[in-house]
Amino acid sequence: MSPSGIVVVDKPAGWTSHDVVGKVRRLAHTRRVGHAGTLDPMATGVLVLGIERATRLLGYLTLTEKAYDATIRLGVSTRTDDAEGEVTAQTSAREVRRADIEEGIAALTGEISQVPSAVSAVKVAGERAYRKVHKGEDVELAPRQVTVRRFEVTEVRPMGEVVDVDVVVECSSGTYVRALARDLGAGLGVGGHLTALRRTRVGAYGLEQARRIDQLEGDFEVVPIADVAARTFPTFDVDEHTARLVSFGQKLPGVRVGGGPVGVFGPDGAFLALYEDVEEGARPLAVFAS
Repeated sequence: MSPSGIVVVDKPAGWTSHDVVGKVRRLAHTRRVGHAGTLDPMATGVLVLGIERATRLLGYLTLTEKAYDATIRLGVSTRTDDAEGEVTAQTSAREVRRADIEEGIAALTGEISQVPSAVSAVKVAGERAYRKVHKGEDVELAPRQVTVRRFEVTEVRPMGEVVDVDVVVECSSGTYVRALARDLGAGLGVGGHLTALRRTRVGAYGLEQARRIDQLEGDFEVVPIADVAARTFPTFDVDEHTARLVSFGQKLPGVRVGGGPVGVFGPDGAFLALYEDVEEGARPLAVFAS
């Protein structure tokens, strides 16, 4: 049986997230593999995969902040808000200056209301939005509140009628960088789309921990589930008696773990569960004790 833990992959361009899951299933010799946050085929970078019991951690890892390096092309709009979609409009961006771009980016930084890209995985009437778009249907998605903590220009490259803008983005879960590209272009009156995207971090895991597929083929390394919990969440240690209660998913009346999710560890260092504080004490979110 494969150990429970995570694998941090540097996803190559052209692979779907499902392709990576399939590869890791074969390497781990288990079907119980999932990922925390999809990356589009054109995107590269950090893709966190959970194995065995760690798949139950993925929903919490998905909620952590993410970071990206991206390139936005101003002057061209596409159906998918990225380079893989058909061009829907072209407007000269020759007159757009860096100061204009910086002003547009400032308006898209902080707590913002964002309409996800029409080809996102958001469900509409029980079906993924991108599937409806690929069938030729028009899709309208409701705006959602997201946090863009950092949206910073690193380089501006005028290229005739278009302008390419390299940016760094740090944002909350659920933020679409394609939508930031679309909205930046719309705000500048010239349209825009994403031409390159590399995810550099998911929560505590960055490119320095990520491994290429060929590296995993030579040495398949799993980060143990206890190490993942200790690195990702605040921790709370319990004695042997409380550890038994936690392992059975019992509430802990009068106990405050310090918010939530909090990783609860037994006296032997074993990761037992994720708990959160409620009015009457602490309650389990997910139990991982063997």
